[in-house]
Amino acid sequence: MKAIRFAGAGRPLNLEIVPDPEPGPEWVVVDIEAAGLCHSDLHIMSGMDLGDLTVKSPVTLGHEGAGVISSVGDGVRGFEVGDRVGIALVSHPIEEALFAPGVGHDGAFAEQELAHVSTLVHIPDNVTFAEAAVATDSVATAYHAVRTAGAVRPGRTVGVIGLGGLGLNGVRIAKLLGATVYGVDVNPSTFGPATEAGATACFQDVRQLAAQQPDVIVDFAGVPSTAAAAVDCVRPGGCVVLVGLGGAVAPIPIASLVMRNVQLVGSLGASKDELREVYGLIASGALKPAVQEVPFSELPAAMDRLARGEVRGRLYTRPRADLRVPVKIA
Repeated sequence: MKAIRFAGAGRPLNLEIVPDPEPGPEWVVVDIEAAGLCHSDLHIMSGMDLGDLTVKSPVTLGHEGAGVISSVGDGVRGFEVGDRVGIALVSHPIEEALFAPGVGHDGAFAEQELAHVSTLVHIPDNVTFAEAAVATDSVATAYHAVRTAGAVRPGRTVGVIGLGGLGLNGVRIAKLLGATVYGVDVNPSTFGPATEAGATACFQDVRQLAAQQPDVIVDFAGVPSTAAAAVDCVRPGGCVVLVGLGGAVAPIPIASLVMRNVQLVGSLGASKDELREVYGLIASGALKPAVQEVPFSELPAAMDRLARGEVRGRLYTRPRADLRVPVKIA
């Protein structure tokens, strides 16, 4: 089958031919109909230290996958050939992250993917493969950060930093939970989509949030300046949720954190139950991820666009679409 492989930090992605996967006990093979592109893939490609989740190469990247089960191994219960499934990027409990696609094993940038039965979630009939794929991370991660880590509920005021793929979903989810939402991004072209998602107003500087006295600030950028400013700008007793990995170290103002009784919380991924809830929101029409298709053969170039900050919403590709390009034999 065709797969786009990562050979190591600083090396280009390559389109290759690799052996077709065979499912062992409690594993299935999923024919990948959509695979999302994510900034986390860029972190992996840069060689960033992700602790226990640091990826060993060579590997097929792609941790946002959805498709149709084409074969099952022994001991698989609740799923069968022909089922439409999303492959959850399970981060809660964290122990199950070992089964994370594109992290713990080969992922969705291929025509087929092995998936452990513990990661599978049925896709509702009226949710597309593209929506189902990007929801496994960009929507579910935002959902967990806002609803679970930030404990957002009706009447809360929420600031969302970074209005890219995750941030726009964060804005919409906070609005659906009954919050008043303000967005922050250095690029004002993001303000229109954020307003459409439910933001009351948007700013270019995090410190402009201070006047709104937000109960919760969710930082999807995660650069040193935004993390530090968020601690200063959240209301006393409020909560700052860090999601983005835009920097390695942030100069957190300790006095502000302690004397103002601010909670600083890290948020990674989501649980399988949260992905099911996200699929329900998409199926109901309450949540509509913004997706854009790129040809599978152009995936490496699309990753470059993502790195340059030229992407709004979420890119996805269809590995099983017709490829009229030469491939290297692995």
